[in-house]
Amino acid sequence: MILFYFISAIILSVATLLVNKRRTAQIMISLFAAIQIAFAYYAYLHLNQTDLSYFTYDPLGVIFLSVLSIIFPATIYHGFRYFTNGTTKRFYYYHSALIGVIAVITGAYLANEATVVWILVEATTLLASVLIYHEKTKMALEATWKYIFLCSVGIAFAYIGILFIGFGIEQYGFTNLSFEAIAKVASQANPLYLKIAFIFIFIGYSTKMELFPMHTVGIDANSVAPSPIGALFSTAIVNMGFVIIFRIYVALSGSEIFHWMNHVLIIGGLSSIVVAAGYMLKATHHKRMFAYSTLENAGLAAIALGIGGAGYYAAILLLILHSFVKSSMFFQIGQLNRVFNSLDINFSGKYIKLHPVGAVVLMVGMIFLLAIPPSGLFIPKYLIFKALIFSNSWFVLIAVALMICVVVYALSVRVMHICFSDARKSMHDVLPEKINPIETVTQFLFLLVVVVFCFYRPPLVDELIRQSISLLTQM
Repeated sequence: MILFYFISAIILSVATLLVNKRRTAQIMISLFAAIQIAFAYYAYLHLNQTDLSYFTYDPLGVIFLSVLSIIFPATIYHGFRYFTNGTTKRFYYYHSALIGVIAVITGAYLANEATVVWILVEATTLLASVLIYHEKTKMALEATWKYIFLCSVGIAFAYIGILFIGFGIEQYGFTNLSFEAIAKVASQANPLYLKIAFIFIFIGYSTKMELFPMHTVGIDANSVAPSPIGALFSTAIVNMGFVIIFRIYVALSGSEIFHWMNHVLIIGGLSSIVVAAGYMLKATHHKRMFAYSTLENAGLAAIALGIGGAGYYAAILLLILHSFVKSSMFFQIGQLNRVFNSLDINFSGKYIKLHPVGAVVLMVGMIFLLAIPPSGLFIPKYLIFKALIFSNSWFVLIAVALMICVVVYALSVRVMHICFSDARKSMHDVLPEKINPIETVTQFLFLLVVVVFCFYRPPLVDELIRQSISLLTQM
């Protein structure tokens, strides 16, 4: 089935690029969205089965594949709206690359072998760069080269880490680098090799999870890419980075370096939150403001994973719900840009009068990102603080609490300014575009999902998360 999925993606991506009719290209990417949803359902029905030897439909992969398959149709819809006045040629490049990115992210979610993951992650870098450069501005060119360069450095770091894992397990006769094979011999492997491997892999894939110290690549990419693509980068690709780091973490959790890995995750996560809070205080760009929010949530997920206990469950639930809120925010930023014809907060104001429904989405999304009930994000963040208390990690607890206070202040002040205050600067001869309220339906639906999770977690989702962390909770 996964072979059919990849072949379909290649055919539809190439055909979308070559076709000369806009309507036909729309049909092709819509068809791929249907294939994506069907494949996610197939993966769930065949849980824990392996396909083509290198792909396993395990609970963690199925969770994030399902999230991606829900967000993807909304990304397509808002992409169509983005191209209302766009050129036809750019339309084809955009959607062809989008199909490719979705396909390789899907493969990375399900890959069960470290080298296969490495290849797919490199593919995401090349395909994503097409989408980052889409606007073809000077800033877009700079962000694209930075993305390619830093992600390539990250991939090189990850490759070094994979080599050290190979050095550590080759003496035991394993000829592959599947996560299962690594887990079997991790307890006997040289701890020094494993430490070097994990630190290189963590730094390498932090380019995708948007964690410190490689977070800048994601911030710039989200800032210049079209808003629907920003929604995809700050959710699906961040989740991909988490899945890869999580798999390596689980594979090495039976070794002597388990507690050392926890310290690395906590330090990386805490550093990410500090950087996010600091930069949000001076953010004047709509997309960068929410990109730093992604950095903050990715940092919390890393801390949750490092702290253990209830943190394992919280990390996965946090990223699931963050995906729905953050994609809604980037879709809304796309509409806000059409109203103000600017992404500078200084040129934004009185949004509540110009686009009332959009302003409601922006304010509700802000409340949900800050984990204020009825936001479902309150549950995982509560579990993270609970895990920090039970583990006596008081320094981390206090530091995280203080930084979150800074984030609350920075984000709320800026969103309230956009919605209610007068713009600090005005753009002459620019008339606000009228947005059809129907365009906000997907955003309200995603936010509704987050509300539901505050009061009720579907048993299916709960069970998939618990299966994903079962090896860790048994330790």
